[in-house]
Amino acid sequence: MVKSEHPTGEAGVAEYGFHNADRASLGIEVTGIGQLARKLSPQSLLGVHRTDFHQLILVEAGEAVTMVDFHDHASPPGTLLHVAPGRVLRLPRPVHPDDPVQAAIVLFTPAFLPPLEAARTLLTPFDPAVWHLAPHENAPVTAALGELATEYRSAVREPGSAATGELLRHLLAALVLRIARLPTPHGDPPGSATTAGDAFLRFQHELERSFATTRNAGAYAARVGYSLPTLNRACQAATGRNAKALIDARVALEAGRLLAHTDLPVATIGRRLGFTEPTNFGKFFTRQTGLPPGTFRTRQRP
Repeated sequence: MVKSEHPTGEAGVAEYGFHNADRASLGIEVTGIGQLARKLSPQSLLGVHRTDFHQLILVEAGEAVTMVDFHDHASPPGTLLHVAPGRVLRLPRPVHPDDPVQAAIVLFTPAFLPPLEAARTLLTPFDPAVWHLAPHENAPVTAALGELATEYRSAVREPGSAATGELLRHLLAALVLRIARLPTPHGDPPGSATTAGDAFLRFQHELERSFATTRNAGAYAARVGYSLPTLNRACQAATGRNAKALIDARVALEAGRLLAHTDLPVATIGRRLGFTEPTNFGKFFTRQTGLPPGTFRTRQRP
């Protein structure tokens, strides 16, 4: 289970930090939409939130829609989502009121998962990952989730068992590695998202640190110690987009968050993101999203 950590000052988005009410020392919780509905208020369950932990969600029954960073993802049974820390999320909600959604949910802190070289790209806080699993992909993921849930219940019953805690860590690692072997959501072969290497991973971390100060792809290449062509190849292999496209997408994402969830003036948001002229910010945002900032803000508000 999660708890509110602190107010953010942002309208309509809640910040949650990890807190396991079943066993405080565990950095993982295995739950479901039904259990969350009994623990959270309807506003919390259906509202927009952001967390400092990973969320894995497998839709098991019911037609749903899941919003991740302003994109609504159709989530029929067999939909698997990974939402990294910092993403803005609205949990799966039913398309039809008389068709309730059932979904298994695994929440875990970055520190709980053992180091996994083959899953580094999957776990980085960049794009949300959404898979629509074929039956032959769904079956092993569902089985891995079931085994994880069984051991989680054992860990709650036996809080003094160090072996059970370690087993949970390794079962979670096995589940994440199964996911890392899936074809990437944009259609690349299995495992291709894990082979981008250090260039892409360093770029991701530098982008999170510097997107508000520079949008120059060459500057990022120099900071991470690679040539721009090498960086572009790494980004293309991991995401299907070059470095400049990813930089602009990250800036537009942050702009969208600020427009939707704060009352800051558009010009102030532009300055926060490195635009000296409001008109330049407006043109950039419109080019990236298809909507002027003011129109985007109006459409995101209830």
